[in-house]
Amino acid sequence: MAVRPWLARLLIGFVTAWNLQAAVVFIVSPQAFVHAYELSGIAGEAAVRGTGVLFLMWNVPYIFATINPNHYRLGLIFAFWMQLIGLFGESYILLTLPEGHTVLHASILRFIAFDFTGLIFLITAFVLLKKNAAI
Repeated sequence: MAVRPWLARLLIGFVTAWNLQAAVVFIVSPQAFVHAYELSGIAGEAAVRGTGVLFLMWNVPYIFATINPNHYRLGLIFAFWMQLIGLFGESYILLTLPEGHTVLHASILRFIAFDFTGLIFLITAFVLLKKNAAI
């Protein structure tokens, strides 16, 4: 049994599980997050739930890459680009955020840390698979 593909699968699976957990929590308990995004009421809860649904949609390539990262390598590549876009997009949002939004600033920083960590895991998985293919 080759260890590298399983380690890659574990790394991709961790990012996938982390994303899916965030999706489910946003959908099931949006009221816990509306304040962090300076939202309120039913509209705020709907916006947070909508973000949770988007998280679910975005996870499709991650799920396939977790199942079989060699066979679904394109899913891993898509996941990498999605993670990178998230990191740059959130960083841009943070840079354009006016002063005085401390809670929102902290929430965006958490997403940046989340996406940066996921990106490192996905890059590591890709490198592990690339080395495995050369063996």
